[in-house]
Amino acid sequence: MKDLLWDEFQESVQEGLIRDRSILDVLSKYQDSTARVNRSIVKAVTGCGCIRVNAAKPEVPAEISLRELRAYMDDHVEGELCAHCREVVEEEVGRQLFYMAALANILNLNVYDILIKEHKKVSTLGIYNIC
Repeated sequence: MKDLLWDEFQESVQEGLIRDRSILDVLSKYQDSTARVNRSIVKAVTGCGCIRVNAAKPEVPAEISLRELRAYMDDHVEGELCAHCREVVEEEVGRQLFYMAALANILNLNVYDILIKEHKKVSTLGIYNIC
């Protein structure tokens, strides 16, 4: 079912992308969509205030295993996105997915196949998967 959804989404993008079919246009739009995702999160912090960023260098003991490291890492986000900010971030991430699928279409790649390969890598390597 999920593979069908990804395939249907990718096909819908193929059918819906009429004007900006050049790889240069799609790359430009994809980069812009990434900036818009970032900006929507920044606005949630600085404009709305529903989330806060509290970042500092993690204090990690010298003699710690890689498995224990997770306990000392933080995402630095405090709070939750309000309904409005969540809607804006979701919309921008959706646009980013659209242009990712458009890029995959131009290069004759299947997004679901890429997702499966990446999932296998992550699940196989576990904590040793350094991205």
